[in-house]
Amino acid sequence: MRIASPTLPLYLMPEWADIEAVVLAWPHANSDWSPWLDDARRTYVQLISSINSTGATVLLLCHEDELGLVKSMVPMHSKVLIVVTSYNDTWTRDYVFLTCESSNGNVPVEFVFNGWGNKFNANLDNQVNKTLASLCQNPLISCNTVLEGGAIEVDQNHELLTTASCLFNPERNGDMPEQAYRDCFKTYLGSEQTHIFQHGHLIGDDTDGHIDTLVRYTPLRGLVIQSAYNRPTDPHFEGLFKLKQEVQSKFPDYVLYELPLPALTNKHGERLPASYANFLICNRTVIAPVYQQEEDKEALEVLAKAFPNYKIVAIDCSVLVQQFGSLHCITMQIPENTLRPDILSQAELGISQIL
Repeated sequence: MRIASPTLPLYLMPEWADIEAVVLAWPHANSDWSPWLDDARRTYVQLISSINSTGATVLLLCHEDELGLVKSMVPMHSKVLIVVTSYNDTWTRDYVFLTCESSNGNVPVEFVFNGWGNKFNANLDNQVNKTLASLCQNPLISCNTVLEGGAIEVDQNHELLTTASCLFNPERNGDMPEQAYRDCFKTYLGSEQTHIFQHGHLIGDDTDGHIDTLVRYTPLRGLVIQSAYNRPTDPHFEGLFKLKQEVQSKFPDYVLYELPLPALTNKHGERLPASYANFLICNRTVIAPVYQQEEDKEALEVLAKAFPNYKIVAIDCSVLVQQFGSLHCITMQIPENTLRPDILSQAELGISQIL
C-alpha cells in the first residue's frame, strides 16, 4: 500500500499529555444499546462528570433526535459541547482522529475505520472526523490505512505498542506487510520503534486483540498488563502469561503492574471481555473501569501503584461490557492547543450545541 507523506514530521502524543477535551458519542435508542439504554446513559452522565472534574471539556456526538434527552440528563453547568451528527457506533476510540504534535502545532490525523475488519457497518463513523476537523486549529490529515485508535499505545519516547492479531487480520489491510505498517506508523505517528505482540486476546473481543485491553504504558517507565494470575484455570491464563513474557523480554528495565482478571458473562452465558487495562488517563487522573466484581478493589490498588501521582476514579462499566467494550473504548482524548479557542470558550458557558 502506497503511503503519502505529511509535509511535517508528526508525533502521536501519549495519553498523559494535558488534554482539553474528550470525545464521547451518546448511546441512542436505535442502536445495539437498546436492551441496556437507561443504564448506559447513566454511565455516560457519570463519566461526563468525572471528565469535567479534571478540567476537560466533553465533545458529545449526538443524534439530532436525542438532543432534548441529553440536555435533560446532563447538568446544565457541565462543560459539554454537543456535536449533532450521525454515527454507527459509540466506540469513539476507534474512529475519532488521533492528535499529533508538529512544528506547526497539534494536528488531527485520521485513519480508515471499517468496523474492526468489516464486522460491522461503519459508513457513518468514517464521516465524523470531517465534522470534528472544523473545530480544530489545523487541517485534518488523512491516511488510507485501516487502523483503530484502540489498536495502538505510545509513550513519550515515541515507542508504539500493538498486536499481531489485530494488524494482520486480512479484513483490515489485506496482506499489508509488517514493514509497511512500521513505515506507516513512523510517517503518520512518529513511531521511533514499533513493538508487535504475538499473544493476548480476551474472549468476546470483536477488535481482534486491541492493545488497550492488554498493555498500557505509564509515564514512569512502567507497563500495566491485563493478567490472569488470579485465575490459573481460566482459558485466558496461558495467552496472557505468554503476553507477560513478551513484555518482559521487550522491556526488561520497566516495572510491570499486573491486573487481576474478572470473569463476567452475559445472560446467554457468553464470556465478556472485561479488562481493567481499559482505563482513560485524563489530566493526572486515571478514570478506571470496574465491573461490580471482587477483583475491582485489587485492580484499583494496582493502578494506584502504577500511577502514584495520579488520582484514581472508578466508573462502573458493567453495562458497557455487555456490548463487548469498556471505558477507554468509548473515549478519545484531545490534547491541549488542538481545538479552536472559541470552541473551548463556548464550553465554559455550560452545556450547549455547536452550530
